[in-house]
Amino acid sequence: MALRIVDTKYYPKYHIASPGGWINDPNGFCCYKGKYHLFYQYHPHSAEWGPMHWGHVVSEDLIHWNHLPIALAPTEDYDREGCFSGSAFEKDGKLYLIYTGNNRDGQVQSIAESEDGVHFQKHPEIIIPPPEGEQIHRRDFRDPKVWQNDDKYYMVVGSRTEDELLGQILLFESEDLISWKFKNIMARAEGNQGFMWECPNFANIEGRDILIISPQGIKRERNKYMNVFQSGYFIGKVDYEKGIYIHGDFELLDYGFDFYAPQITETADGRTIMIGWADMWYNIMPEHDDGWAGMMTLPREIHVKNGKVFTTPIKELQKLRTSEKSYNDLKFYKPMKFDGVSGKTGELILDIDLTETTEFEIYLRTSKDKTQKTVLSYNKALELFKINRNESGAGGDGERECPVSAADKMKLHIFLDRSLVEIFINDGEKVMTSRIYPRTDSTDIVFVPKEGGFKIDSLKFYELGVAIPQPVVD
Repeated sequence: MALRIVDTKYYPKYHIASPGGWINDPNGFCCYKGKYHLFYQYHPHSAEWGPMHWGHVVSEDLIHWNHLPIALAPTEDYDREGCFSGSAFEKDGKLYLIYTGNNRDGQVQSIAESEDGVHFQKHPEIIIPPPEGEQIHRRDFRDPKVWQNDDKYYMVVGSRTEDELLGQILLFESEDLISWKFKNIMARAEGNQGFMWECPNFANIEGRDILIISPQGIKRERNKYMNVFQSGYFIGKVDYEKGIYIHGDFELLDYGFDFYAPQITETADGRTIMIGWADMWYNIMPEHDDGWAGMMTLPREIHVKNGKVFTTPIKELQKLRTSEKSYNDLKFYKPMKFDGVSGKTGELILDIDLTETTEFEIYLRTSKDKTQKTVLSYNKALELFKINRNESGAGGDGERECPVSAADKMKLHIFLDRSLVEIFINDGEKVMTSRIYPRTDSTDIVFVPKEGGFKIDSLKFYELGVAIPQPVVD
């Protein structure tokens, strides 16, 4: 039985969260028999990390989700210390979960199957151990992602070198999804790219092979790589014959405080969709005291533009809109609030004219006594967009920034949930995801001109409905 939630003040209205207990990495994101399934790392008995299970939610539209029974639990010798992350794949009408079994001797890749997408039977005899070799660490060998290319199946697994200095990705090949052989070390860290590469994901988008990884151990570079761990991508091309990946530079997927271990899937109409864990290891998580911890980001569509990955909120999110407040052709020189533009949750879309406005701030979840606020800011001269949560409430503090090129226009697309903000800048060119924990009475949104006034071509604010089951609290 899941841990009981005793307070919902921080519990989301429309982001995936557990019915009680701890969650982290999304797993097994897939479309099976016309429905979208998302699994996740889950400890149902505590709001702290513990022996990992696979929690499970299902949706018909990628927006409204319902909880299903736990899909995997640590029951075998090879996964006794946890069913760690992995992926899902449909074959011959069955849904296969390929995951990491964690045990006292190390980590192995394991398989379970289902004919209904709900009840899973493990294959105890199908275990993929770490390949032999001086350059492969036998303990850190996890998070398989499977895909098909032509008539063969491929699997990438996160790894590190035996000396524990460099992260790397291992490539495996199969004819039947069951029996696997090691192909090659597909890619390896160079320079400041981390000592362990976790949670690999792979997709071909518009002819480009995208490898997504979550590296541990990247060192901070001024105000970049400030989180304890990062998530990002390479763009390149897989040589399937040699089993190697030729790629460009590592780029971040999200510049906020809280984004890790993203999973991707393809929709029926061919879009590549990504969901990440909207938290970060070792963070302050006040919801622990309420009987739950952790949530997922909104689903994001991945695009490739000008040699970079853009991520945008999926179009299905428009179904959540219940009311709209709209303003046009605004220009003001003092802090302003607008009628109907406030709340603990909502969607804010801004088209900002930067021909005269060269610096501005936006205060989210602001209290009437002005003691709480989450500050967004942009400085055109410095080409920096920032989020500051020093006064955001009960959680962690600090500031994160991302480079945004100076231009005459800027578009911001912001989603607020009770303890989360997701900011999409210029149609997903940059994204910032951060947990915040303000009081329930901190609901104002304030627009603050700094230099040149604040000129807004269009401002739209939508109230949003409920998309996940809400806990019942006595």
